[in-house]
Amino acid sequence: MAIAADSQFHVLAVDDSRIDRMLIERLLKTSSFHVTAVDSATKALKILGLVEDDLRNFDTSVASKFHQDVEVNMIITDYCMPGMTGYDLLRKIKESKSLKDIPVVIMSSENVPSRINRCLEEGAEEFFLKPVQQSDVNKLKPHLLKSRVKEEQEQPINNKRKGMEESYSPNKNRQKM
Repeated sequence: MAIAADSQFHVLAVDDSRIDRMLIERLLKTSSFHVTAVDSATKALKILGLVEDDLRNFDTSVASKFHQDVEVNMIITDYCMPGMTGYDLLRKIKESKSLKDIPVVIMSSENVPSRINRCLEEGAEEFFLKPVQQSDVNKLKPHLLKSRVKEEQEQPINNKRKGMEESYSPNKNRQKM
């Protein structure tokens, strides 16, 4: 039963280093996670449905086809990448109304306390030093389970609200002439 539950978790792994990306992908798959691995924060944003326009603003209402078909339960990203850093990716995710509850884990080969603290203060669940170990991956499950419980608790509330909105809709109660 535990393996079946774990296999339902989808982790988006983001790292510009092919070797590190393959390592984290292998560790996650060994723990029965479904993994999508990409080499940049920009590609991760596309998968998540955040599309950056020419003015460098984010439109969270535009979802990619991939995002509509696949739910991402966690993001694990390298800190230092060309273009957009893992820290920038973390901030964009936490600023998004639809994605802010997805747990984000940052990885880095550099042990810089101020960087680690900044990421954790911005909402990262964990900060792993590379090379990532199986023991690090084992720390992910509680965050995923906590996220899933939160989703399940919010679902009935959202359904109840929707039902109330429909029953009290002004258009529904008006008589047609």
